[in-house]
Amino acid sequence: EVQFVESGGGLVQPGGSLRLACSPSGFSFGSADMSWVRQAPGKGPEFVANIKANSGFRGYSDSVKGRFTISRVNAKNTVWLQMNNLRPEDTGVYYCARGTVPDYIGQGTQVTVAS
Repeated sequence: EVQFVESGGGLVQPGGSLRLACSPSGFSFGSADMSWVRQAPGKGPEFVANIKANSGFRGYSDSVKGRFTISRVNAKNTVWLQMNNLRPEDTGVYYCARGTVPDYIGQGTQVTVAS
């Protein structure tokens, strides 16, 4: 059974930082590309970032490029999303997902950016 343990969401002021973590199980993490997607209130899902299995390539949406960093340590079965200089429009539920075209998605963690 594929499962995701996500953590790190919360309430932060504009300009602040958060670090999301995701530790999946039930598949070979070291062989899987991983993604973060988000969904803002009243909007559809939006790609945020992805990372290849060997960390050789990382992709970002234009809206987060230069502010967010995706990383992973395969030996720890964990992928992170470091989010800096957060803006109110970054508010939403952030989901960890397997694949660059996700086939399994976690339960999500809420990120709220507000003063």
